[in-house]
Amino acid sequence: MKPANNFSELRPEQLYWRCPPEAIAYDTTASCPACEDIIGQDRALESLKTGLEIKSRGYNIFITGMVGTGRTTTIKQFLEKIRATGEIPDDLLYVNNFSKPDEPVLLSLPAGRGRLLSDGLDKLIAMLRTNIPELLKSQYFQEKKQAILETQQRKQREILQKFDDLVAAEGFTVIQVPVGIFTRPELIPVVDGQPTPFNKLETLVREEKMTRQQLDELKKKYEQLTEQLEKLIATLKEIDEETQGQLKNLEVEACTPLIKGGLNDLRQKLPFPAVQQYLDEVEKNLALDLDLFKASPKEEPEKETGLDPYLSYRVNLLVDNSETKGAPVVMEISPSYPNLFGTIEYSYSRFGVAQTDFTKIKAGSFLKANGGYLVLNALDVLTEPGVWPTLLRTLRYQTFEIQNPISIFAISTARLKPEPIKCRVKVIIIGDDYIYNLLYFYDEDFKKIFKVKVEFDSEMEKSQKTINDYVRFIKKICDEDGLRPVDREGIAAIVEFGVKLAGRQKKLSTRFHLVADIIREADYWARHAGKEVISREDVNQAIQEKIERVNLVERKIQEMIDEGTILIDTEGRVVGQVNGLAVYDTGELAFGKPTRITARTSTGRAGVINIEREADLSGRTHNKGVLILSGYLRGKYAQDKPFALSASIAFEQSYSGVDGDSASAAEAFAILSSLSGVPLRQDIAVTGSINQRGEIQPIGGVNEKIEGFFQVCKARGLTGTQGVIIPHQNIKNLMLKEEVVQAVAQGKFHIYPIKTVDEGMEILTGIRAGDRLENGTYEEETINSLVDAGIWHLGMAWEEFEDELLWKHIEKESGEAGEEPEEG
Repeated sequence: MKPANNFSELRPEQLYWRCPPEAIAYDTTASCPACEDIIGQDRALESLKTGLEIKSRGYNIFITGMVGTGRTTTIKQFLEKIRATGEIPDDLLYVNNFSKPDEPVLLSLPAGRGRLLSDGLDKLIAMLRTNIPELLKSQYFQEKKQAILETQQRKQREILQKFDDLVAAEGFTVIQVPVGIFTRPELIPVVDGQPTPFNKLETLVREEKMTRQQLDELKKKYEQLTEQLEKLIATLKEIDEETQGQLKNLEVEACTPLIKGGLNDLRQKLPFPAVQQYLDEVEKNLALDLDLFKASPKEEPEKETGLDPYLSYRVNLLVDNSETKGAPVVMEISPSYPNLFGTIEYSYSRFGVAQTDFTKIKAGSFLKANGGYLVLNALDVLTEPGVWPTLLRTLRYQTFEIQNPISIFAISTARLKPEPIKCRVKVIIIGDDYIYNLLYFYDEDFKKIFKVKVEFDSEMEKSQKTINDYVRFIKKICDEDGLRPVDREGIAAIVEFGVKLAGRQKKLSTRFHLVADIIREADYWARHAGKEVISREDVNQAIQEKIERVNLVERKIQEMIDEGTILIDTEGRVVGQVNGLAVYDTGELAFGKPTRITARTSTGRAGVINIEREADLSGRTHNKGVLILSGYLRGKYAQDKPFALSASIAFEQSYSGVDGDSASAAEAFAILSSLSGVPLRQDIAVTGSINQRGEIQPIGGVNEKIEGFFQVCKARGLTGTQGVIIPHQNIKNLMLKEEVVQAVAQGKFHIYPIKTVDEGMEILTGIRAGDRLENGTYEEETINSLVDAGIWHLGMAWEEFEDELLWKHIEKESGEAGEEPEEG
C-alpha cells in the first residue's frame, strides 16, 4: 500500500486567540472611564432611531435578539435621551355627564391643568358647604323668605275665609276628620246651631222633626259644596307649590352669585370650550342641588352613608402629567389587561350587587404612556388573556375605550361606557426572532402595525475600539456593583472569554449579561483569596467554577465512558468503526463527547440504511446528511458499474435521538473502511459534514467536541498519537482550553484540518487516497482503488445472484409446463 504521511496539523497559536497586553491601555480598570454608550449595536440603533422618529401610524417597533445582548438596557438609555425633546402630553380627565350619567365625558387639558380643574372644583364644593348654610341662615335671606311665606299664607287665609262664609250661609261647617295618621277636611250640616252628621238627620226625619224634602236639599247642597271644597284643596296645593317654587327661586337667586363667583376663577384659568361647557353644566346643576349644601359641614353626611354626596361634581384625573418632564416612557413588566389598559372598579353591596361610577375608572400603562413610549415584553403580552388583540385594535384605530372584561360576570346596577380616548403611543416590544416570525406570517395586522424591526446582534467585530469598549464595560460593572478593579491580564482574560462566547476569533460577544456574571464571580474569588485586584487566575477560576456548578450530566457520561459502560476506543484500528463527536446541550452548558459510529456493508440494492431513521431516532437534518452521503458514494464510485450496495450505519448506544449533519463525514469514513477492508484509527475522532462532491463543510460546537474527546483521552492517558479531525473552515472558531493548547504544544494531542473526504481517509488509515486515472480507475494500492474494487465485487456478486434467481425461475416455469429448459 502507498503510505500517506503528509498531514496538515494546527499549531498551538492557531487554537486560541490570546489578547495581547498592548491592546489594553490601562494597568487596571481603576484608571479607566466607565462605559456610558451602547456597545456593538450600531445597526440596531440606526433602526431604532428610524422607528422612533417616524411619527406616522403603524411605525411601532419590534426588537429581536438573544437574551443578554442589551435590548432592554439599550432601549432604556435611548428613550431617556430622547424623552426630554418630546412634548409633554395632555392630562386626561373623566367628568360626570349630567344628562347621561352612564356615559362619562372625557376632557383633555394641557399638562397640569387637569389638577387645577380637580382642585378648583374640590375647593368650590368646600366653599359652598360652608357659605350656603350661612347665607340661608342670614337675616336678609330669612326676611325675604318670611315675606314670601306671609304673602302666600295670606292668600290661603283669604280663600279659606271666603269658603267658610259660603259654607256657613248654606248651613254647613268644615271640620277635620282623622284618617289614619292624617286628617282631611269634611263638611257637616248645622242644625239648631250644632254640627249634625247626616245619619242623625235621618233620625230627625223619622221623628218628624225634619222633613224629607229639607234633608234632600241639604244633601244636594252638600254635594255642591264638596265639589267646591275639592277645588279649594287643589287651589291651596297650587299655592303651596307656588310657595315652594318661590322659595327655591329665592335660594337660587341668593346662591347663584356665590356659585358664579366660585367658578369665575376656573373659567378664567381654563378658557377651553369643553371646560367652559362643562362648567356651565356644573353651575346649572349646582343651582338645582342646593339641598346638598343646606346641612352644616360638621354633620358630614358622607360618613354616615359611606357615599360622597358631591360625587357628581368631582373630577377623575385619569392621567396627571403635571410633573412629567418631556414625553412619558413607561416600561410595563406585568402587562395584565387591567395593568395595561386600565379598568373600571366596582364596589359591592351586602346583597352582592356591583356598583360603580365615573370616579372608579382607572388608567393603565397604555394611557400613562399616551404621547410617549410604551415598552413591553412579547412573551408576556402574548400570554396574558385578551391583551394582544386589544393592543392591536387600539394601535390600528388609535382610539381606546376603557372597560373591565371581568364585569360581564358581575350582577351590576350600573354599566359605564366612558367616552373613547384618542391615543398616540409608540409601542416597543422586546422579543426574539421566533416570536417575530410567527406573528409576521400568521397575524395579518402585525406587519401593518409593527413596521420597524430592530435586530440586536449577539456578536460584534473584534477591533481595538471594541476591545476598549469591553474595558470600559468592565469598569462600569465594577462601579455599579462595588467590585475590585481588574488588572491588565484579568481584562485580557475577560476579552478572551467574550471571543469564546462569540464562537469566532475575529468576533466579540455582545451577550454582556454573561460577561458581567463572570466579572462578579471573579471578584468573589479574588476576595476569597484576599486580593485587592482581579487577576487572570480569578477570571479563569470563575469560568471553571461556573462550569463545575452545572456539569453533572457531563461528569456522569464521562464516568460511564471511563467504566466501559459506553464503549469508546482510543487506541488501535477497527474496520468500519470511527469515533464521531456529538454536542450535548443542557441549556446552561454545552459539552462534547465521542460516540461510536459503525458501518456494515453487503451486496444488495438498499443503498445506505440509516438505522437511527428506521428506529425513529433521527432528525431531518441527519436524514438529509445520510442521503447526501449516498449521493457522494454513487457519484464517485458507481459511474461505470452498478451500485449494488446495502450499507447500514448506526450511532452505537444512542437511545435519545440524533440530529444534525456534523457526523456525515464520520459516517462516510466508516462505510469506506467497510468497503475497502482497511481499519480506521481509533485514537482519532472526527467531526464535519460533507456534500455530494466529497468536500468537508463546517460544523458548530467545534471547541466543545475537541475538548470532549481530549477529556476522554486524558482520562485514559495521552499517548501522543491521539487527536481530532475538523473541517478547515472551523479553524477561525477555535478557542480551546489552555490544557488542550498545552497538550498540542507538547505533541501529546493533534488537531487536523481537512478539506475533503480523501484527506480524512489518509489520516485515519495512513494510506494514500489515490487519484482517478484517465481510464476511470484509481491508482493501485490506494484507498479509493480498494473501495472501487469492493463496490465492483459487490456488483458482480449481485449480478451472479440475479442470474441464479433468474435461472431458478425459468426452471420452475419450465417444470410446470413439462418442458426441458434449454442450456445456454
